[in-house]
Amino acid sequence: MRVLFTVSPGTTVFNSMVPLAWALRTAGHDVRVASQPAFADEITQAGLTAVPLGRDLGIPRLLLAMGMDSATLEEARRGLPDPYAVLDDPGSTDWDRAHRAFTEVAEGARFETFAIMSALVEFVRDWEPDLVVWEPFTPAGAIAAKACGAAHARLLYGVDVYAFARQHFLSIRNGRNDPLADWLGGYARKYGAEFSEDMTVGQFTIDQIPASLQTESDLHYLRTPYIPYGGAAVVPRWLQLPPERPRVALTMGLSATGYFSGYTVNVQDILDSLADLDIELVATVAEAEQAKLARIPDNARLVPYVALHALAPTCTAAITHAGFGTLTAFAPYGVPQLTLPFHFDEPTLGHRLAAQGAGLNLDPTQVTGANVREGVLRLLNEPSFTTAARRLQTEIRALPSPNDLVPEIEALTAKHRTRS
Repeated sequence: MRVLFTVSPGTTVFNSMVPLAWALRTAGHDVRVASQPAFADEITQAGLTAVPLGRDLGIPRLLLAMGMDSATLEEARRGLPDPYAVLDDPGSTDWDRAHRAFTEVAEGARFETFAIMSALVEFVRDWEPDLVVWEPFTPAGAIAAKACGAAHARLLYGVDVYAFARQHFLSIRNGRNDPLADWLGGYARKYGAEFSEDMTVGQFTIDQIPASLQTESDLHYLRTPYIPYGGAAVVPRWLQLPPERPRVALTMGLSATGYFSGYTVNVQDILDSLADLDIELVATVAEAEQAKLARIPDNARLVPYVALHALAPTCTAAITHAGFGTLTAFAPYGVPQLTLPFHFDEPTLGHRLAAQGAGLNLDPTQVTGANVREGVLRLLNEPSFTTAARRLQTEIRALPSPNDLVPEIEALTAKHRTRS
């Protein structure tokens, strides 16, 4: 069958789609990835076929078009924004607040969709994919699937705050205006289709988070473990050798410096606090942030990047931001984590990991070298954390791999496809 992935031009988001795309490709299916033209090299670097469409906005220009200047972006950076904040406090979102938030969601999606929509529909009508796989920030994929009669699936790379917020909105709507349905329906009608609720959440959802960390709605989920992928990488010589001391990773992700103003914790303070411990600290710190450091302890190795799937199996513990790609790189190896989460669903994931006993969680606004040190010592010295982390490892390893999931995806595609 023909499978089209649609993705916003963001490396982190795209990397979360690559393992499933390759599973379908190695099963013999024709797989292509549609995005804005400037993102084509990122797609082809992963060995996948790019379909450059429309015009380039990119994430920075897209945010500016939406009125999100750097100050606004930083202000909105912490935790879940509306309408997704309802996940943490279901009683906090009344109708006016929910309606306003979904109006903003529709407005934001309009900018992304405007860049590629007409070209995407023209392409799918010509190529006729059987299945369109879209991530939560490219609803254009769902619209295009409706326009050509393809089945469509939503691919998650984190907590399913999207479906939770949507179902909460529908539960309090009571016949009132639905801005997201109006927006999606308007596009659907333009291309000869009609709105249906699956356009907001997919005809089925492929979920890469283990159930114990996830929030599920009343939808059809296919669960598979995320196979860590971070792009082109070389395993350095030092990482090929077994560590001589307990190895602790410190990694706060790529988005903090790629899209935002920097890390939300004081890296120098953390390095200093761990300097006298009998550990090997491997810290992935962007080169621009390394230049700000006054000193590097003897027990620390700083690198701008290292493939986490190569680093994680060698670690005894990790200090992370609880981002999807990072958390799911360490969890399959039973590594307990001290999480310092800040952005979007990171606090949710960090809290849930700690609730299982597989790690500890600190509010990054209250992080000090002292409490990071205390947390690391607990992870190293209290066996219960490793025991719980290995329970999570067992849960993840019991899931069907992306390759094992392909037959079910094929069956659901046949069920939902409306074009013969």
